[in-house]
Amino acid sequence: MNIHSQELTLKNIFTARFIIFAILGIDCAVLALKGFMIPNGFLDGGVTGIAILCHELFHVSFSAVALIVNLLFVYPAYKYISKIFAIRFCLSVIGLSMGVEFVHIEAVTTDKLLIALFGGGLIGIGMGLVTRAGAAFDGFEVLAALTSKKVAFSITEIILFLNSIIFLVAAMKFGIESAMYSLITYFAATKMADYVVDGIEEYIALTIISKDADLIKSLITNDLKKAITIYKGKRGYLPNQEETTHDDVDIIVTIVTRFEILDIQDEIRKIDPTAFMYMSSIKETMGGVVKQKAGH
Repeated sequence: MNIHSQELTLKNIFTARFIIFAILGIDCAVLALKGFMIPNGFLDGGVTGIAILCHELFHVSFSAVALIVNLLFVYPAYKYISKIFAIRFCLSVIGLSMGVEFVHIEAVTTDKLLIALFGGGLIGIGMGLVTRAGAAFDGFEVLAALTSKKVAFSITEIILFLNSIIFLVAAMKFGIESAMYSLITYFAATKMADYVVDGIEEYIALTIISKDADLIKSLITNDLKKAITIYKGKRGYLPNQEETTHDDVDIIVTIVTRFEILDIQDEIRKIDPTAFMYMSSIKETMGGVVKQKAGH
């Protein structure tokens, strides 16, 4: 059932997945902010970065700024994304602000590189877990999702542009070195969030051209249990050959993970050692059959 069409009930909002992932995500983010970033004035991107920047410049409460700015995005999320997401977003924002305000954690370290890597990594884990819970605790994600529908830029590009403004202000106020460490923090957070959300199984599109296409089709679909797509093509010109052929050929495409790619290539080479294969990374997949789910 699509999240837009779900009935707005407490059962649909407070699922076990949401409760567990949201609590773990907020805990990681609070540890990152209180134990590493806020005591040392390290910025992250998004509303979190704005709140830390305001805390450093005007000595106002991080929690108050983060809560007020994030709550501005609740109504757009409610109207344009989904009601359930908006409520979960609101709860996550409140949970993060309360955690930062009332949980006491001593600064873990003053080493700048450790702060950037571990602070960024922890807040990235928190962001990823909250995302997997079907929520968010940074309004920039909502803003980017809405803006991407209006302009010809991806969500990543929009967030990067907005965060560049924050880091530019940080560079002018606190110096280039501080801004560069904050960039390391941001990229550590982004990379870790991607790992948590997408997992370490990067998807790869494997394209195969072979004279033994029928055997390879059978191998992939029957033996390896993977889905395939077939393109019709023609063999082209080959270098250093006087005669060229224009035979019809089936071009096979399948989606695999990076853990599967070497085994599949080895099996294909056993059928046709001269098969032409090339790989290309893809960000995400939707629909179809990509990976078999483990049985219970």
